[in-house]
Formats: sequence, structure tokens, C-alpha cells
Amino acid sequence: MPFNASKSLSQLSVRLTPAAAALAAEESSLRSAISDSLATKLQKLLMLSSHHRLVLSKLVHLGPDLGLHPNFRSRLCNDHPEKFKTIDTSYGRALELVSWDQDLAKPLPSPEIQSLGLIVDRPLKFKHLNLRKGLNLKRRHQDFLIRFREIPYVCPYSTAASEMPKESIEAEKRACLVVREILGMMVEKRTLVDHLTHFRKEFGLPIKLRGMIVRHPELFYVSLKGQRDSVLLVECYDENGSLLYKKKETLVIKEKLIELVRESKRLRRGWRKAHLNNTRIDVCNGDNSDDDDDDDDDYDDGFQELFESDDLDLDDLGDEKIETLNYRENGHFWTADDLKGRDGQHLDPW
Repeated sequence: MPFNASKSLSQLSVRLTPAAAALAAEESSLRSAISDSLATKLQKLLMLSSHHRLVLSKLVHLGPDLGLHPNFRSRLCNDHPEKFKTIDTSYGRALELVSWDQDLAKPLPSPEIQSLGLIVDRPLKFKHLNLRKGLNLKRRHQDFLIRFREIPYVCPYSTAASEMPKESIEAEKRACLVVREILGMMVEKRTLVDHLTHFRKEFGLPIKLRGMIVRHPELFYVSLKGQRDSVLLVECYDENGSLLYKKKETLVIKEKLIELVRESKRLRRGWRKAHLNNTRIDVCNGDNSDDDDDDDDDYDDGFQELFESDDLDLDDLGDEKIETLNYRENGHFWTADDLKGRDGQHLDPW
């Protein structure tokens, strides 16, 4: 029953649990505190685009990966008129750059070259290509990557795609640097390949974008898990698939929310067992075992479709090494106040 219900008839309503409400409040206050840094990300994206303008309906696809709030089109885009503004175009509402910041037009520093651990410090007789362990490429592919590395560096902010011949190795060099800049702005240094294809014209990317990304394993890693491929920035991950940088607070909150969803699944599985065995559930039990996942697949309580997503598979988290981050950390995020019914009987938080 909702709190403001005036009728005696029962009415279905949904509200956040105390733990989920606390996470939502924490995330809201955090996004307000980092509003300037999020606006800087949008400004850099506009500076990368060819016409310094991005359609908002396309920008929504990158919003979650950039750490933007769902209502950024109405709030963030209008709170910084000194950086950008919203305009009407033939393709819909778009975000246009107002001021160019030369301090932001600096690309990511070159990744550090790992030492080979040689006893004698001297130049190598043959050119060496730094690749992650377990990756074996054909000699022809390695020669192409070495030649690609020796091409003079171009700044993706000041060099337009129209200044280079199409399908040339110089144009591919610029396109790779643009993708590297975009991935560097992401919270997890990763995004879907499909999301990048929405911006081929705006960023001057090739038509066969996925083929270009796969062709450069020294820069990117393409995860084939799931229905859509994800691209990760190799230099931001270690050999175990964990981020090298300190996790941002928005990512920590996201992991807590995922852990909370896992907990709800455990509770629903426990309720099902209790219903079949006519026993009471201990909500405070911290057992997060997934041994009965297969038994839970046939149980439909109406909530199954709520957790289906093309971007995230909650059931498979933790089974990957490099494809996804490890979200299983020790900690109890499920807290709820003691609830009492009308007759004084103890009620479960759900």
C-alpha cells in the first residue's frame, strides 16, 4: 500500500529498499559534485568532432559509459553555457561547442613501453612490438603494426579527417587516436563498438570501424562475449583484466548496486525454497552461493525481465578475466531497518 493511499482497497506500488535508496542519494550528490568534470568530458568530445557539434540522441548512447546522469540533456547541457549550448538541427536537438579550450586539446600521453629486462642495455637489432601475453600475430601483421607505429604522430584535436586521404594508413592513425581519446574518457575505459559506430561521421571514423579496432591489438581489446562486442583500452588494464587506475566513486557505486541486485536474486531463491519447504528464511544470512542458479531459472516471479540488458549480463559477472571487470568484492551492502507490521509482527525488508 502506498503511504498516501486513501482507499481501503489494496494498490500495487513499488519503492526502493533502504539500501537502494541510500545508494541513489549517494550517487545523486556525487554527480552534483563532479558536474564540472563531466562538463569537461562533453567539451572534449565536441572538440574532437569535425563540426564541433553532436546530436543529443546519439550522445545518449555514450552517457552511461561517460558517467553522465540520465537527465544530462536537460540539466548538465544547460548548466555550462560558457562551454556549450543546445541548438536545433535537421537531425534533432544537438550540443554545440561555444569555446575552445587549448588546455583540453592535449591527447593522452603515450603508453609506457615495458622493459624487456635485458642484461645489457643496448639497442635491439630487430624492431620489437609490445603485445600482451598469449597474443600471437602473423609476421605480416606485426610488420604492419611496426610500420604503423613509426608514422609521425598527429593530434586528433587539431587534425581533421578531411586533411588525409581516405583509407590511408595516416587516416587510420588519426582514427585510432580518436578512439583512444574517447575510451580514455570512459569511467571503465571501455564501451560498446556499436556505440562508436553512431559517431563515424562526427569523428571521421572509417566505415569498417570494428575491423580497424581488431587490427590494432596493441591499443585495443575486443571482447566477443555477449550479443554485442565491447572495446577496451589495453593500456588501462593489467594482465588480469583489472583497471590500473584507482576506481572512481561512480564506478564503486555501480558495483554496489550490482551486488545489491545479486542479493535480491539470492533472496528470491531463498523465498522459493522456503515456500516449497514451508520454512522461514533468514534474511541476514550472508551466503551468496550461486550453486542453485540452474534451479532458479525455471522460477518466474515476474521480475526476470527487469534485469535483462544487452550491455550487462549479471549472471556471468565474475566468470570473465579480461572481458569484464571483477565485481565480486567482500562487503555487505544489504541493510534494512527493522520493520513492524500492524500487529507488531516482524516483516522482511521486501
